[in-house]
Amino acid sequence: MKSAVTMCLVPEARQGPFVFHDGLEAACRAAAELGFDAVEVFPASAADLPLEQLRGLLAAHGLVLAAVGTGAGWVKHGLHLCHADAEIRRQASAFIGAIVDLAGQFGAPAIIGSMQGRSDATVPREAALDHLAAALHELGARAAAHGQVLLYEPLNRYETNLFNRQAEAAEWLRGRGIRHVKLLCDLFHMNIEERDMAAALVSCGDLVGHVHWADSNRRAVGLGHIDVAPVVAALESIGYRGFLSAEVFPLPTLHEAARQSLASFHQHVRHIAT
Repeated sequence: MKSAVTMCLVPEARQGPFVFHDGLEAACRAAAELGFDAVEVFPASAADLPLEQLRGLLAAHGLVLAAVGTGAGWVKHGLHLCHADAEIRRQASAFIGAIVDLAGQFGAPAIIGSMQGRSDATVPREAALDHLAAALHELGARAAAHGQVLLYEPLNRYETNLFNRQAEAAEWLRGRGIRHVKLLCDLFHMNIEERDMAAALVSCGDLVGHVHWADSNRRAVGLGHIDVAPVVAALESIGYRGFLSAEVFPLPTLHEAARQSLASFHQHVRHIAT
């Protein structure tokens, strides 16, 4: 398993759970100095991410791109994949698709979290799941064209009413025959929703595609109450070789959040060859 740390390039999301908020150069430099393997980027859009600058910074600092978030489509534009308006759904899919293509150039997956949306009085649950399935089929195939998967993130009940638990999401993906899509398993959300986090990960098996390394209070692991030892053991048991990415608040300071995230990674994770 490998370590990663998040950076946000969206001013409207400055209060969100991202460690770095002050631009690509500062984030890449700090991540490398601390010893992270990779960075996870939350851009305003595909067009707003300076690709050559990012490529140069990754090379200069010996980093790779772990994943690219799409949530700015929701934060900035109110787009999501389950909207009652078909044109809004089309715009949401196009926004995500552009990021899938961008991430694919770096050998990285894109993430669908908040842009999944939710069901409501105008879009009943079954209709919402049909919309989501159609989008994941399309966008998963687009990711596969780059040799990548698409990451779908079950969120806690306060953020979506589609899927909150990992095993239910995995069963639905398999039942719908949705290929090229894996789960982003976020320990913060899982702590709210799962009875047994380790068992949930084992039940998903090879559908675990990415992990957000966060504690119960969305601070760095070790600053809350999650016992991550069984979680890491479960990941090792299913042969997970991906990233543990610190999507946490920059508290008490961004440097302490980053330092503690990496320290907890080294404390709990055995370095396994990919």
